[in-house]
Amino acid sequence: MNWRAGMVKAAAHFAIRRDLTHARSLPALRSKLDRRATRAFRMAPFTATLAGTVGGVDGLWVSNRPDSGSVMLYFHGGFYILGRPECDAAMVSVLARKSGARVFLPRYRLAPEHPSPAAFEDALAAFNGLLAMGYAPHQIIIGGAAAGGGLGLALLAHLLNQGVQPAGAFAFSPWTDLTYSGASLVTNAAFEHMLPARRLTEIRAAILGRANAQGAADTRLSPLHASFPAPPPVQLYAAETEILRDDTLRMRNRLPDAEIRIVGDLPHLWPLFHNYLPEARETLADTAGFIRACLAQSSTGS
Repeated sequence: MNWRAGMVKAAAHFAIRRDLTHARSLPALRSKLDRRATRAFRMAPFTATLAGTVGGVDGLWVSNRPDSGSVMLYFHGGFYILGRPECDAAMVSVLARKSGARVFLPRYRLAPEHPSPAAFEDALAAFNGLLAMGYAPHQIIIGGAAAGGGLGLALLAHLLNQGVQPAGAFAFSPWTDLTYSGASLVTNAAFEHMLPARRLTEIRAAILGRANAQGAADTRLSPLHASFPAPPPVQLYAAETEILRDDTLRMRNRLPDAEIRIVGDLPHLWPLFHNYLPEARETLADTAGFIRACLAQSSTGS
């Protein structure tokens, strides 16, 4: 681990984990984390952003000299209770620049104001909205981070079970199992630099509310329990020491052919820190190459 990674881990621990651990006001926590994200992360040069609505879902378009007719549908992270498109936009701008795809980041509804399955409903509406705009499924790649990565995989499972196959899917540190059966939730709790494991039960209760009869195993929340018939290429990343590591590793049981990559002792969602970490830039370059390969393969096979 280089000194930059050490500094980022320390910053994540003291500036993010501490706030998540001790927060008492969700609106105040949302505001604080949103401000930090938009100030700390810089867009790739020549990036254009534009507010928009797709399928009735508000969001943010991000583009950087797009060179194809493809689009990326990307879902931000934040436990389904935090975050907004602008928090992930800088990282996504790097993917847009390197992949040549336009990106739409939905401003999906958050819990507890809008418990599950509100986020999933917005994700599906956004995908259908892209179809209504004229994009074919093979021109759409699905991506996301943390809760947004789990949301993207849940959407992928739903689409595949409907006989619809996008070009591919990727996720950074996806949250795929809200039943909390992964061993790394316990074994990595002392090493996790960003997420406080002790608040996960409280967060899950906020997400589920009282209306979700299927509970934590609902495949719209926990794609680890979903089926993925005839999947497209899938790439998943996680860090060895994060508590969500096993949420990624166990997806091998559902997606045997997926590219599952586990990196070393890095903070949760390290690609967000691309302005500071060489490892983050390497991950984004690799994922952009994966996106390009998916879109090229899907185009020649369409």
